Amino acid sequence: MRTILISGANRGIGRSIAEKLMKDGHRVSLGVRNLDELKGTILDPEISGKDRILINKYEAKDINTAKEWIKNTIDSFNGFDSLINCAGVFHNTEFLFSEHQEDEIDEMWKVNVLGPWKLTKEAWNTLIKKRNSRVIFLVSMSGKRSKGKLAGYSASKFALMGLCQTIKNEGWNFGVRITAICPSWVNTDMAANIDSIDKGEMTQPYDIGRITTTLLDLPNSCVPFEIAINCNLEQ
Repeated sequence: MRTILISGANRGIGRSIAEKLMKDGHRVSLGVRNLDELKGTILDPEISGKDRILINKYEAKDINTAKEWIKNTIDSFNGFDSLINCAGVFHNTEFLFSEHQEDEIDEMWKVNVLGPWKLTKEAWNTLIKKRNSRVIFLVSMSGKRSKGKLAGYSASKFALMGLCQTIKNEGWNFGVRITAICPSWVNTDMAANIDSIDKGEMTQPYDIGRITTTLLDLPNSCVPFEIAINCNLEQ
């Protein structure tokens, strides 16, 4: 059994990962923006037990919420050995952006790059003590290639991929293994307006949860750094 911090577990991929890990017997500490959204679900401590799940307020742009979340987890679970960074934001910001869209670029940089960077940094001293820790980042295929005109989003995800590579180097001798999961279209709210591919043919959030569980079970000698996931053929 692992003890895992998961950011962005309100909905979508993060929530599916958290639900899968709970069903597989792990303890999870969730960092979410809206705590009320989890009431009455398997991710509610009143239903699944406070000894197995902890919910914390987390805002990717507020480092104090990250510090408090980590402190609460250590106090409640006596530490943790894994971190899954799922929190992110999407804007359709093009290269030739208008003046008012500059705020969108700033937000994507702060949430998609600085958010996981700072959260992982705050968790680092606990992670390196375990000699078998995992840090997983939901990066996106947009961190490997740029399609269409998504300049702002792709730039933030390429930066996140570079950060993952450096953290891999930093943690290797401490037994920390990093994996960047890079799906294309996933059947979540972000893809709600996409009509070029049927929702049933998209990657499903629960399946990314299955991949994540496998990553946590693998030995240090067999953890892939990068997992690219395609639900359609890309030329």
